[in-house]
Amino acid sequence: MSRASLDNPQYYINREASWLAFNRRVLEEAQDESNPLLERLKFLSITASNLDEFFEVRVAGLVQQIEDGYTEADLDGFTLLEEREVVSQATHEFVDEQYSCWNDQLLPLLTENGIRVLGIDELDARARAFVDDYCQRELDLLLTPVTIDPAHPFPRVINKALCVAFLLRRRRRSSLTYTGVVTVPRALPRLVRLPSDSTDDFIFLADLVVYHASRMYHGYDIVSSAAFRVTRNSNLYLAEEESRNLLESVRTELHNRRKGDAVRMEIDADADPEIVERLRTNFELEPWQVFPVNGPVNLSRLFNIYEQTQHPELKFKPYVPRELRLTAKSQDLFEELRRHDVLLHHPFDSYDAVVSFIEAASKDPNVLSIKQTLYRTSEHSLIVPALIEAAAKKEVTAVVELKARFDEDSNIRWARDLEDAGVQVFHGLVGLKTHCKLSLLTRHDGDGVTRQYAHLGTGNYNANTARIYTDLSLLTADPAITNAAHNVFSFLTAYAEHATYDPLFVAPVNMAEHILSLIAREAEHARHGRPAHIIAKMNALLDKNVVMALYRASQAGVKIDLIVRGICSLRPGVRGVSDNIRVCSIVGRFLEHSRIYYFENAGEEEVYLGSADWMPRNLYERVEVIFPVKDELLRERVKREILDAYLADNRKARLLRADGTYERVWQAKGKRKLPAGVASFSAQDFLIAVAEGKQAPDAIPAASMRKTRRTAVRKER
Repeated sequence: MSRASLDNPQYYINREASWLAFNRRVLEEAQDESNPLLERLKFLSITASNLDEFFEVRVAGLVQQIEDGYTEADLDGFTLLEEREVVSQATHEFVDEQYSCWNDQLLPLLTENGIRVLGIDELDARARAFVDDYCQRELDLLLTPVTIDPAHPFPRVINKALCVAFLLRRRRRSSLTYTGVVTVPRALPRLVRLPSDSTDDFIFLADLVVYHASRMYHGYDIVSSAAFRVTRNSNLYLAEEESRNLLESVRTELHNRRKGDAVRMEIDADADPEIVERLRTNFELEPWQVFPVNGPVNLSRLFNIYEQTQHPELKFKPYVPRELRLTAKSQDLFEELRRHDVLLHHPFDSYDAVVSFIEAASKDPNVLSIKQTLYRTSEHSLIVPALIEAAAKKEVTAVVELKARFDEDSNIRWARDLEDAGVQVFHGLVGLKTHCKLSLLTRHDGDGVTRQYAHLGTGNYNANTARIYTDLSLLTADPAITNAAHNVFSFLTAYAEHATYDPLFVAPVNMAEHILSLIAREAEHARHGRPAHIIAKMNALLDKNVVMALYRASQAGVKIDLIVRGICSLRPGVRGVSDNIRVCSIVGRFLEHSRIYYFENAGEEEVYLGSADWMPRNLYERVEVIFPVKDELLRERVKREILDAYLADNRKARLLRADGTYERVWQAKGKRKLPAGVASFSAQDFLIAVAEGKQAPDAIPAASMRKTRRTAVRKER
């Protein structure tokens, strides 16, 4: 089949539809009765947070493009208007499913387990007395009631703020109705805990605002009320080339983001139609952008219940990550790295080793300099204070990405703190986000040799997310890798382009070229009858050039296994195009975040790790690094323990079908159970057991299970 034929839009899945399918898989975890109840509640809250960001970024961009008159179709053939219709229908259906999950499944089960979310009319005398006191002591002092009239324009409602609208009638002018609006300060909890000796009781803050409204609107009768929430465009629009100070430009634009155009309104399902129409008109929304909800207008706040209730029996069983242990011959981590590379798989391996690597460097007088990239880090980061401490004694350079979406505020604060301490702070390259995960130390060792040591990772320098995201870290003193990392830093700080970054792949310089070359090499092996197999694990697959290369490799006979957590535009199982490609997605206890790329290479296996997904933004619009795993034992671990485990998963894995839908393994051909003789297997549970020493790393189910899965996919075609 010719290259031109691979341009057929039928061979590509719409990006937005694919993302919505991912969020539906997260919702399935909230609906899954095999998950602990409070974990199901957390999954539901995550779907709401995900949907917020989808509207703030993707839908906002779509609406903006339509308003600007863009008409060009995407690679899947959808026009922008067609894509908007897909988004509208799918998101409304999804929101209905979210609230069905809350009202019909989770809320009754929470009540059965002594966790109650009550309405005002359900409060006993003790709880009502608490509410009255809370309204007077906390609520009344912070609320500002507004009545809309010529002298009082509609208040500026900030992004995702909880608000309550009222339809009011003056007692002296009963024929007129007014709109009242109360914006609830973010300082107040959205779920207020009530006093109780035997149960965990909560009430929604919006209910308290409505309950308290008569005391705020003296002289009015309250005809009706409705809680609502507006989502706004949160894209940053920066003219970096014209900016004299990127930090100040980002800070200014962040302020503007809170006032971006509205793209969605959530409102109580039983809201008076007059309130809905007045609000819709004010926010200049089309009817499809209004979402009536049968419950709290912000489901993400349900996470507060998870945090504020103990009930360990309703949560995942805790586990202890495996700590890095030095060999008996090594006195410290630096000596260990001179002997061999260290590979860590988080959260199964503790992230403390990465933090210790940087903290030790800050205190070690033999360390001469530290270079560090920061994309997202935790509010109480131990790494940033270590860099600040080190700056008093040695050269410290930090490349802080100010445009890391939704982390800009914290990154600005860290950048200023680092600068004040004497750290040389850079903000990367104009027009490119710095997304690579690199830490590079220069140390004068005891043997008189000055060496460099590096940490390269697939995830952010964030100890909090390292407990819930799966990521990989490589600690190494390999001169080829550390020299290349040094060149990457000079590229970031001086835009100094080097002739080679080998053995690293660096975006946007040469990463796409290298990836396409590796895929083409596997295709060539297959054509000549040599072993050819690609396994790629990533968050998203969207780049058309890569997808077409994979299609050509499939046509050449390469076996391709893709483990793609989220968006996947590649359509597997298309006869003559992608017969040899299988795509699965794993959504479970941990967010799958690691990027792993395996090439069988005619028996000379190669494994690469890195920060980049196979998406245009990663390959062409960011500074990214993919690095090889050179140590044979570590390559074996990545392939046999990690990748094989994910390929064997039949509990949390969903298979992507040619029509763009996903199915659990045992649901193929309508089956609701695993085939006889095949045990249930979760990759994440297996990796926890391995880390705890309860399971051997090679105890993954036999290849026959994976054969069963592949057969099931073929039967679906």
